[in-house]
Amino acid sequence: MGKLKLFEADAATTGKFESKDEALDESKKLQEQLYDLLYLMFAHDKHSMLVILQGIDTSGKDGVVRHLFASANPQGIRVFSFKKPSAEELRHDIFWRCHKHTPESGLAAIFNRSYYEEVTTVMVHPELLKLQRIPEMSSDLKGLFKSRYEHINAFEKMLSQRGTVVLKFFLHISKVEQKERLKARLKDRKRNWKFSEADVVERKYWDKYMDSYEKMLKFTHTKHAPWHIVPANTKWYRDYLISKITVEALAKLKMSFPKSNHQMKSIR
Repeated sequence: MGKLKLFEADAATTGKFESKDEALDESKKLQEQLYDLLYLMFAHDKHSMLVILQGIDTSGKDGVVRHLFASANPQGIRVFSFKKPSAEELRHDIFWRCHKHTPESGLAAIFNRSYYEEVTTVMVHPELLKLQRIPEMSSDLKGLFKSRYEHINAFEKMLSQRGTVVLKFFLHISKVEQKERLKARLKDRKRNWKFSEADVVERKYWDKYMDSYEKMLKFTHTKHAPWHIVPANTKWYRDYLISKITVEALAKLKMSFPKSNHQMKSIR
């Protein structure tokens, strides 16, 4: 990732598009391709796909889930949202609650947040480590997070070697855009339930979150599981870009429909 600075990255770009309609037309074609590729993956039964969505509150993770889910047969894709860990989950390693939901061969899974919270939110709020029963290593925060980055890279390499395509999307929005989205939740009765005072409180830690995200991107961007930073101020461009990246990743796989064991010509 080099010296990428999220403070300087343009979250509002719409790339090559000058109009929303143009992007929507291309997104529709990509969704059709994605549906076919996911169907082929199911039949081929040797690969799976894991999509990991990370981003600050209101960055659009739920919207991406809806977009990707609309591009697949519901029988072949699962969605898991990881919120505040339970007491049982805190007694296990950082992968335990996520690992059991990684997709089996032929299927796809979307993680709305993931074990990456353990190197972002926990970095911003190290007091959370007290709940995790971490040994004496927790006194060395720099060493702790370095170790977690290494574990994450090894975990994702293991998934990749098993045949899982790991696609990681960081949804990047500006602080101004987040404020507008929070205000919209207050104004719209249908979205009031999504508003949380905690989101407003967390805005005070914006710079610390950006710093933790930059470290996450830098130390866990690998060949087998690269990060894709998605400008997410404009929702239709966000959806287009994620569809494009996903289609391109699956198209690279050497997948084919299995041959039938039956002699079709002899069946009447």
